[in-house]
Amino acid sequence: MDIQKMINDLVSKVTGNSDLFAKLTSDPAATIKELTGFDVNADQIKEIINGVTKALGENAGDVLKEGKGLLDKVKNLFGK
Repeated sequence: MDIQKMINDLVSKVTGNSDLFAKLTSDPAATIKELTGFDVNADQIKEIINGVTKALGENAGDVLKEGKGLLDKVKNLFGK
């Protein structure tokens, strides 16, 4: 399993997709398996998430905030 290739693949998939990025950060193991087909252990998850976050740079935090903000707005529409 090539961790760097997985990081690159994940970066390309989550770039511009705040929902997918939020899913990756909230449930990394399941999301990594869903997007790559590989089961990863805790050390690999940490390495992958760090790599993705580093590759996305400071925008990673903005993407997550935007995703949460959008989710909050949708919840408010439905009174939940």
